[in-house]
Amino acid sequence: MRCPDCTQTLTGRRVRTGLLLFATALALLLCAGAAQAQHRPAPEAQSGWRAQALAHGRRHMVAAANPEAAAAGREVLRRGGSAVDAAIAVQLVLGLVEPQSSGLGGGAFLVYWDAKTNRMVTFDGRETAPAAARPDRFLVNGRPMAFQAAVKSPLSIGVPGTVRLLEHAHRSFGNRPWAELFEPAIRLAETGFRVSPRLYWLLRADAPTGFDAKARAYFFDARNRPWPAGFRLANPDYARTLRRIASKGADALYSGAIADEIVVAAAVEPARGSMTRQDLASYRVIERRPVCVAYRAHRVCSMGPPSSGAHTIGQALGMLAHFDLGTGPSAAMAPAPIHLVGEALKLAFADRNWYLADPGFVAIPPGLLEPNYLAERRRLISPFRPMLEARPGRPPGSEAQALAPDETHEAAGTSHISIIDGEGNALAMTTTIESAFGSGRWAAGFLLNNELTDFSFRPSRDGLAVANRVEPGKRPRSSMSPTIVLGEDGKPVLVTGSAGGARIIPYVLKTIIGVIDWKLDAAAAVALPNFASRGADFQLEQPAISGLLGFGQPSGALGVLRTALELKPYGHSIALDVFTSGTQLIVRREDGALEGAADPRREGVALAE
Repeated sequence: MRCPDCTQTLTGRRVRTGLLLFATALALLLCAGAAQAQHRPAPEAQSGWRAQALAHGRRHMVAAANPEAAAAGREVLRRGGSAVDAAIAVQLVLGLVEPQSSGLGGGAFLVYWDAKTNRMVTFDGRETAPAAARPDRFLVNGRPMAFQAAVKSPLSIGVPGTVRLLEHAHRSFGNRPWAELFEPAIRLAETGFRVSPRLYWLLRADAPTGFDAKARAYFFDARNRPWPAGFRLANPDYARTLRRIASKGADALYSGAIADEIVVAAAVEPARGSMTRQDLASYRVIERRPVCVAYRAHRVCSMGPPSSGAHTIGQALGMLAHFDLGTGPSAAMAPAPIHLVGEALKLAFADRNWYLADPGFVAIPPGLLEPNYLAERRRLISPFRPMLEARPGRPPGSEAQALAPDETHEAAGTSHISIIDGEGNALAMTTTIESAFGSGRWAAGFLLNNELTDFSFRPSRDGLAVANRVEPGKRPRSSMSPTIVLGEDGKPVLVTGSAGGARIIPYVLKTIIGVIDWKLDAAAAVALPNFASRGADFQLEQPAISGLLGFGQPSGALGVLRTALELKPYGHSIALDVFTSGTQLIVRREDGALEGAADPRREGVALAE
């Protein structure tokens, strides 16, 4: 008698053997490219793949990186709160339950569509260098200090901007009482929240020595073991800080006892330039003009400098608009279109790295998005082979500039919030303390950022200044790209953004192309494998290890292998790497229906009614 189970076992062995052969071939195929990728700073670690169902709504929607935070935002929307009101509640909860990515000690960029006036506005809450900071801040004996040493040093701490940003946005577009928006976070901080699996795994990956004594006592037990997933963790210091800000406004953080704690935690040796109470008291949010570009009957708007997101995404889209990237889901991840996307990104990043920085210190060439200049850059793209080197161009307005090559590194932390409220207002806010757990320094119940590592450590070369060098009061260049896309009717049709350091730009670009060109729904666009090309190699997302050789992730081991093999004839050097994006996407369809999704690479959710 034949044994069906035995046949299934033999078949399973054959499948596993075949997959192992494929994986081995993939490793051999990619080893050279992986070697080229080793110079990049380590990204925020993986913590598993959580498949997300597509969320549907008609009235309002919020997508955020943690379910507790998204629920707080939805409750505000249910009370008739605006998108800004909901974002404040979301951010305050994120600072408690997702402290590795954002919080009161960091900064943010906010892009807002006001439905009443049909106006797009952007708010710059980026951190600033202390007034005493100097261009040689990260040099030791004339050479750049080790990146990871700088990350966990108080030298890296910038003057935080998030709380001022939230207050400024609320005064402009909030309609619920300020103090009311603090209630969910205060309640969770006092009663305790459940440590999430991602928080636990990131604490395990980050040595206790990377935290100061106060932070270590909060995140770890007496034996320096991180609190396990599911542990109820209270933060009474954070609750007290929130109560003060709820009562007295942002001034409670930028002066008084909380400011004193920040100054003490951020202190460095006098010669290096410490943050002062005056630095905190003088911090201001800047309302900037949005940077918008046309793309296939849409208008894509994002944050201008000191963010590099709008210009870099805008340049890539401006070049790609003249290519056929395919139409419909079958074109997604096909080799021809992703080759073109990679080449456009190379050229856009070359300009970004050379020209973009804080516009208060560096003149941004006005011609970076000019059609004639983009046509000139587009002619450098071959549909059949990669360019060996992408060099910055000479856009109109750059003729008088003499700048040096940039050497900035960016760590891949951060969080993103996307919201559409019941009145049709839309909000995209990307918020950060930089790399996982920021500087590791603790003040008044929250972590301080390590944002100054987003400056170039080397301030000059061959007598020429680097645009993104450290200077007193300057805001470091960022890749955060909160983005709102307007449809043919002039209303928001996409609200998106991501975490992920410099890779935020290709993550957001992929999402826009996924919805507009490839006609994907929100969940499929977010889950699509990540890819990028910012230099010599073409980077592909390595599959999340969940189940049999990555089959827990839609891209799967075989999917990555197929994509890599299909790209090889173009002449690309392929590199696998961790692409822990944190995209939150809301799409409005023609009938007004809302659909949304959170990135399955983290632990967020989209909630709607």
